[in-house]
Amino acid sequence: MDPRQRYYLQQMGIDVWLPRDMDELDAAAAPPEALAVAAEARIAHDAPAADLWPGLRQEVATCTACALHEGRTQTVFGVGDVQADWLLIGEAPGAEEDRRGEPFVGRAGKLLDAMLLAIGLAREQVFIANILKCRPPSNRDPKPEEVAACASFLKRQIALIEPKIIVALGRVAAQNLLGVDTPIGRMRGRQYEYGERGIPLVVSYHPAYLLRAPREKRKSWQDLQLAMRVYKASL
Repeated sequence: MDPRQRYYLQQMGIDVWLPRDMDELDAAAAPPEALAVAAEARIAHDAPAADLWPGLRQEVATCTACALHEGRTQTVFGVGDVQADWLLIGEAPGAEEDRRGEPFVGRAGKLLDAMLLAIGLAREQVFIANILKCRPPSNRDPKPEEVAACASFLKRQIALIEPKIIVALGRVAAQNLLGVDTPIGRMRGRQYEYGERGIPLVVSYHPAYLLRAPREKRKSWQDLQLAMRVYKASL
């Protein structure tokens, strides 16, 4: 296993078992966070779709389609490379995301960054979004009418990005993207298709859940390995 990959797996809290005669990874020699991979991030090229992003972002920022707008600090549009091959979709903004206007920050965001780096991707190389663009009170599950109000925004983001793979992070994201009520434990380990284009989709646990249930981190690593295999098969 590549030393850099071993380092980020350890950052995720996943034990890495090695043959006895193999040296352990020297933590002092580990690369700075994201530096080695971020340096390889591709440069986004101009595309006609780029002209549509500012208008969509403005629509999201001024949306009052559901009651969530009344309690938000700001909307959380999404972040990353708008021409990314990888699209990661979570549930909804939390308190820190609402304050900063960016998805997956704080402890859950750091864990997600480590998960991405473990498969050789920097945060800047993917696009990260949520089912909802506004924070539900007390971080409760999104209501159906709230999901419906935000659905067109996410669909348009997906259409503009044209990702080669979608990773649904958590039960709420997976169930809403696929239109099912299957428990997430039964959705893992399989490839699905999203939308008319049949975009490959893989389901995994939400990083916030992994912080509460660290024993499940190894399963999330398996999910990421599956996602990488599916992605490579799509090229």
